[in-house]
Amino acid sequence: MADSRPLIALTMGDPAGVGPDVIVGAWTETVIHEWCRPMVVGHPEILRRAVAFWRTRIKVQEIHRPEEAEPTAGTIPCLCCGSDDVLEALPGAVDARCGQAAYDAVVTATELALAGKVDAMTTAPLHKEALHLAGHDYPGHTELLAQMCHADDYAMMLFLGPDENVSSPAGLAVVHVTLHTAMRDIFEKLTQEAILAKARLADQFMSRLTSWRPRIGVCALNPHSGEAGLFGEEEKTIIQPAIERGLAEGLLLEGPLPTDTLMVQARDGQFDAVVAMYHDQGHIAFKLLGMHRAVNVTLGLPIIRTSVAHGTAFDIAWRRHAETGSLIEAIHVASRLASTDDAEPSPRRR
Repeated sequence: MADSRPLIALTMGDPAGVGPDVIVGAWTETVIHEWCRPMVVGHPEILRRAVAFWRTRIKVQEIHRPEEAEPTAGTIPCLCCGSDDVLEALPGAVDARCGQAAYDAVVTATELALAGKVDAMTTAPLHKEALHLAGHDYPGHTELLAQMCHADDYAMMLFLGPDENVSSPAGLAVVHVTLHTAMRDIFEKLTQEAILAKARLADQFMSRLTSWRPRIGVCALNPHSGEAGLFGEEEKTIIQPAIERGLAEGLLLEGPLPTDTLMVQARDGQFDAVVAMYHDQGHIAFKLLGMHRAVNVTLGLPIIRTSVAHGTAFDIAWRRHAETGSLIEAIHVASRLASTDDAEPSPRRR
């Protein structure tokens, strides 16, 4: 009988960071093997070092094609990727060789997903400076993936499943209108069409997880929603017209609302998703709700991509173990989205 569990490619991320560590740590959680058939894309020797760091007896199976993967709780299939140069890099330090290794893993996994060789990909964190030192001028994963997938309307979304901090039974999502953008540049990128495009993506994603039309709260840009224009005109001239256009399309939008009020309402279940105007507006409040469970999902791609919601953590990398919760949740969300029937593969880990 064919195995119905989706095959998910886990990219190793920056080898000098916590990516290899959290992958091995998550692998020891047997529940992920109920959800999916995971495999790693990266350098197998780095993975062996992470196994030794965990002092576990997990074996690393070197593979060259996804079809060769035979994942078990005791065996990690690793699709060989990248140069041996990365083995000389120091842990916890910015290095172009590590940036190249992270890039190679993402490109390989994306190509596999686009070709239908894997059902989804889940990425460990890369380091943006190392990526740039390696000659790849992308702000992050999201923009690289969008270019490879030829996606025009895409967005980064953070997602939390329901728990004691998230009352909505479908979970809670926040999508960003602008992302890796300097604060001074946000205003020129904030348009009605950009807001509406992100609201549509949030609606499409949450509709896959709910039996109702998702309720979406839209953040204001300025303090107190601009206070009738005293603190800025963007609410009246850009955000409110975008909301009205979305309502005319049938989207259940409400706003613009002050972020401090909106995030409390979202936590309490009044909204299923939030549209934030810029990176930290969404990230800070969301991570306070569940820093170690938050999942990054790229919307608008022809493939499924989830990721941890944290960085490379060079300050602790290869010194002490990092929290594995975000990766476990990212694997769970990828498994859920890749399942043929949108039902949860198994009860989620608490």
